[in-house]
Amino acid sequence: MEKEIILDDNAFLVSETNEKGEIIFANDDFCEVAGFTVDELIGKPHNVVRHKDMPKKAFKSLWETIKSGNTWTGFVKNHRKGGGFYWVYATVYPTTTSEGTKGFLSCRRRDTRS
Repeated sequence: MEKEIILDDNAFLVSETNEKGEIIFANDDFCEVAGFTVDELIGKPHNVVRHKDMPKKAFKSLWETIKSGNTWTGFVKNHRKGGGFYWVYATVYPTTTSEGTKGFLSCRRRDTRS
């Protein structure tokens, strides 16, 4: 059985991707909770943390929403490197990257399921 990691109340996970969904920024909270170093995340597709239990339809909806210029919010179950999982309440929205190209910013906090 997989172990669930519960985020600290003050944890605020932030990542930024380019238009292809490749990570170009990850803050310390995200790295710590996901179990990756920043160097392991940069350049990887954001789905490196996707948990197998998450329905593909959820991410299809997310991508359709943000690519149309709108903000997406919802609960997400993510996989940790080395095993385990964690739940977050995510807000993802389109942005312009520091290079001036289109990208997406994801801000996540402890989920409120319980």
